[in-house]
Amino acid sequence: MSDNFAKITRRGLLGTALGGAALLATRPSFAAGKTLNILSHKVHQTVLGTGDGDLLADWKKANDAELAFTTFDSNPLQDRLFREASLPSTDYGVGYIIDNRPTPDVAKLFAPLDDFLKSAPIENYEDIAPGLREAMTVGGKTIGIPVRHATGGLFYNEALLEEAGISAPPTTLEELIEQAGKLTFTAKDGTPVTGMIMASDLAVFPVSFARAYGGDYITKDFKLLPKPEAMEKALTVMADMFKAGALPRSYATTKNDDQVTWMQQGRAAFTMITFARYKQFNDPAQSKFPGKIKAVQFPKSQSYDGEMSAVTESWGMSIPANFADKELAWSYIREVSSPRVTLGMAKNGNGPVRVSTYADADFAAASPVAAAEAKALATARGAFPPFAEAARAQQLFLEDVQLAVLGRKTPAEAVESMVKRITPLLPA
Repeated sequence: MSDNFAKITRRGLLGTALGGAALLATRPSFAAGKTLNILSHKVHQTVLGTGDGDLLADWKKANDAELAFTTFDSNPLQDRLFREASLPSTDYGVGYIIDNRPTPDVAKLFAPLDDFLKSAPIENYEDIAPGLREAMTVGGKTIGIPVRHATGGLFYNEALLEEAGISAPPTTLEELIEQAGKLTFTAKDGTPVTGMIMASDLAVFPVSFARAYGGDYITKDFKLLPKPEAMEKALTVMADMFKAGALPRSYATTKNDDQVTWMQQGRAAFTMITFARYKQFNDPAQSKFPGKIKAVQFPKSQSYDGEMSAVTESWGMSIPANFADKELAWSYIREVSSPRVTLGMAKNGNGPVRVSTYADADFAAASPVAAAEAKALATARGAFPPFAEAARAQQLFLEDVQLAVLGRKTPAEAVESMVKRITPLLPA
């Protein structure tokens, strides 16, 4: 999973001639007739298909409209979108926004969509996962419609489990810890295996362990560590795993890509990463264990009987408030959000935001992790809500997590430090 945060600044006008020239250079060219200009990542355009596979062919014909995509990577895209939405007017009718970006100030740049949802409803809107819808609601107003998600699951190497005499993946956090310990061994081919690999620069791991005990990092209403004892338990477990060798000695420098490589090579038995990685893990051209790396929901502790929410990151479609033809923009969003197009995009590689999509026979047959992902998505939510100092807060959070895991602070000291350092950064 990725945790991409950037400080957001509003620019009423581009301040220099050079900036203005650059903006004009990247504006879409206008074709004859009606055109809806869209700011997105390239993947959002790709999953809609082309030619005979164009999922919006009928919509274009019915609306006598063409689509013009201007695409950027995630961070430049968000910066460009917010700049466009800050201008007196914009030619872009739809902008794709990441769920960890819409602070209250940013949300003001986009049209509230609740009236559209009433006057021209999205088909079976409640089918879209509630955590994704909630992430696009700011101050009680809907400012985006979910369109893509990346939700984390627990991946395991079935071949290594069998070699260690383990017949099934863990169903509780306690079983995960026990199995990770047993799987910290030397495999029969001579490969040293670490029970579990985690990236030290991602909040998804400590947040998931804390949620497994009924805790969290920051709630949607900005309560920091609502159950401090749960975070302390989470850090204790992670520190114990590191001490026992069930986490890599290189934990402090482990990155997301390392998780992929170690799992493909059989150097780790477990990791947590987005379900979308399934194909990469099992690609015969890249993996030593094609077909043997599988996934389940990340398990909760047997001591916690509440709901376990997986960590997710998602994209939504928004309409800049300064765009004139909001009806056309909403028509596009409404069509892209339909069950038909959601399924079509899923078959093209998109993370479907509708829980029902996973029940489609063809899609489920092509995705062995569909059932597990559907269960995780049903209650998934972001690692933390967006706020102005989110990037700084995450940095401080991960610093204390790392010190606790490495044994340089006790879990209790790390939790105390989090409260002291992060509380001043939260919205008043």
